[in-house]
Amino acid sequence: MFSTDVSVPLWLYLILLGLAAYAAVMSILFPGVRWYLRRRLNIAVDRINTSLQIKIRPLQQTRRQVLIDQLIFDRDVLAMLEKTSHERDIPREVLQQRVRTFAREIVPAFNAYIYYRVFYWLAKSVSRFVYRIRVGASHPERLQQLDPESTVVFVMNHRSNMDYILVSYLAAERAALSYAVGEWARIFPLETMIRAMGAFFVRRDSRDPLYRKVLERYIHLATGNGVCQAMFPEGRLSRDGRLGEARLGFLDYILRHHDWQRDRGVVFIPVAINYDHILEDSNLLDWDDRAKHPSAGEHLKRLWRFLRRNLFVGPRERFARYGYASVNFGEPLDMREYCGERGLALNHLEKEQRIRHVAEIAELMMRRLHHVMPVLPAPLASLALLRRPDEAMTSLEIAGACDDIIDEMIARGSPMKKSEKPRPRTVQNVLRLMREHGLVLEEDDHFRINPDNMRLLEFYANSIRPLD
Repeated sequence: MFSTDVSVPLWLYLILLGLAAYAAVMSILFPGVRWYLRRRLNIAVDRINTSLQIKIRPLQQTRRQVLIDQLIFDRDVLAMLEKTSHERDIPREVLQQRVRTFAREIVPAFNAYIYYRVFYWLAKSVSRFVYRIRVGASHPERLQQLDPESTVVFVMNHRSNMDYILVSYLAAERAALSYAVGEWARIFPLETMIRAMGAFFVRRDSRDPLYRKVLERYIHLATGNGVCQAMFPEGRLSRDGRLGEARLGFLDYILRHHDWQRDRGVVFIPVAINYDHILEDSNLLDWDDRAKHPSAGEHLKRLWRFLRRNLFVGPRERFARYGYASVNFGEPLDMREYCGERGLALNHLEKEQRIRHVAEIAELMMRRLHHVMPVLPAPLASLALLRRPDEAMTSLEIAGACDDIIDEMIARGSPMKKSEKPRPRTVQNVLRLMREHGLVLEEDDHFRINPDNMRLLEFYANSIRPLD
């Protein structure tokens, strides 16, 4: 009986063979490969952590699905879900699925290998390809003395989309940054790459209380576990070049449950960014006019034009076109010191009282940010020309006017030094840059404002004007 042959059709045999192979791969080979890759990644993280001042936290190495589940079943999220269900008469199951969607949208998928082997190389290459890079710090000794177990939050002004790339490159030797990124980046394959870099997506204008609760709980989770974060308090790119008012939402999410006596410390570090030339400056001036927004095709044409002009020329010629990009790190604000000196317990305050104190903290941070704003040759020359708008000035006269502006800044308490005044040759070079981009007109070494681009000149000058 047991020796009887059983015949099956060839197509059925092939299907069974395929299913057996699939089962072998999924139950034996795939788990083994995943374990091997996870082990190699952990070894890489341990090696990277030895050189970082702020370590990669265990939360960043936790499986993404675990974090999503933690948000879905968070006590505060469930309470908001029940409240929303009752008030709007929406089935709980529908809201639960909505919460799952929100959590999957927000939670990143940090990969240390991609961050340090791919993104760091890319950020470094792009930054140094376009600009000469300047880096400074007003209180370097305090930056060196930061508690490595604290949650560090870089607070940055938003001048250009290059900000993400530039600061990530400059901070990579100290920490792996986690950004809040707008919905503009949710396109394939950019979305996958950004998640692997540890960034999380934010619907900036969402008024859905359930969504905002999920976002709040993720930020609380990341802050409580020491994840190094970077935030743009203005909430958007500057449209006029000035440092805008801080939005309080993100800052409030970080601080509303913070107990400075028991919780992990939180330290805010102002990071001021400025450029001699911003690649998308004209777009920013016309941002509010939807009709002038470039299409995807126009973006591609501009990218091709940029690559064609710069890919096969030397660094001297590229730097002459784009000048300097500068990043200054300001005085850190340690919340343990700040709250301790004032006897302030933000986690015990009512919303109105808490928001008032959060606004004061935001105002302090913005002033520290402006205090260390890089004063670069192009903004200086722009401001000098705008002070004498009807005159044509020689490059030496503009250099002298730039010196006078710096003397005024130093008299107002700027951390700049007289030795940092731009040399006449530097001013000549930046005037050529401004002429190439249409900001000024030149005749026999006499420069005057191009009236067609007056708004653009003001855009650059505004970055170093005093705060109101």
